[in-house]
Amino acid sequence: MFRLFENARYDFLGVRRYAYAATLAVALPGLTLLAVRGLNESIEFTGGTLLQVETADPAINTAAIRSALDAWGIRGAEIQTFGAPNEFVIRARLSPNPAEAQETTQETAAAVDSALARAFGADKYTIVRTEAVGPKVGGELRQKALLAIILSFGATLVYLWFRFEWRFGVAAVAATAHDILLTLSFISLMNLEVTLVVVAAILTIVGYSLNDTIIVFDRVRENLRKYKRQHMYQILNLSVNETLPRTVMTAGTTLVATLALLIFGSEVIRGFAWVMTFGIVIGTFSSIFIASPILLAIERRWPGQDARGARSFVEPRTAQPARPSAAAVT
Repeated sequence: MFRLFENARYDFLGVRRYAYAATLAVALPGLTLLAVRGLNESIEFTGGTLLQVETADPAINTAAIRSALDAWGIRGAEIQTFGAPNEFVIRARLSPNPAEAQETTQETAAAVDSALARAFGADKYTIVRTEAVGPKVGGELRQKALLAIILSFGATLVYLWFRFEWRFGVAAVAATAHDILLTLSFISLMNLEVTLVVVAAILTIVGYSLNDTIIVFDRVRENLRKYKRQHMYQILNLSVNETLPRTVMTAGTTLVATLALLIFGSEVIRGFAWVMTFGIVIGTFSSIFIASPILLAIERRWPGQDARGARSFVEPRTAQPARPSAAAVT
């Protein structure tokens, strides 16, 4: 049976400097732009006005409502179906800059009402309720998302320290932090609106990246026992190559789903699809090119107890450890 990358023997650690350069090429512009401009936060985080609208015309959908609001100058509104197909929730604000916004809920509701009346006619819809959306809830959710990421890092450190060594935990957390920073840089470069759905995508990327890295490190642990006198450089390369079929297949099948969302999904889920697609690519990249070099650097600086007398820290000429021959095994 055909197996993808069955006998892979690539020197991934040998190109780690190019991987670092690629990371900086994406991270520096995005993070600089993020520091200057900040994130494009949605109304869920900045506050605005919420309107529940019930329509009488089945031809009125989220795309039609968004076009009507854009034509009136109300841009960036969040529109979702609510319960029945003819009921919608609109979150909107008149000013693009919430810090400078002075409009009241009544002014925003009146502007939305005028936009819908002009596009569809006043008899084609009913505004069921109107209420203000404060940024306090969004701030709490932002704090909880940050707390969830910190707790996941702490749990990973404890788990890998217990099952492997603390070096593995630090390397895994560093690689995942790399993925989060590059994802934030990507969001800034694309100027994507940060909604609760996008925050959920970032948390999903954290779990995906950690899982992928732990699988590689589990193979590293096994190979450390099998090749006790081999250089750590060789063992890391071998482990990444042995788990490469699984890594590529997992990333490929997941990308099919996220690309389908990106191509065929609605505008509401487009931000989630963009972030997930980039996150899967960068999570796979870090598992192969970032996590193992970080572990190698940590091992050089603070070698493990079993490594001090067994492995030399002069990089070998061959990237892979020599596997035992059949005669030796017998």
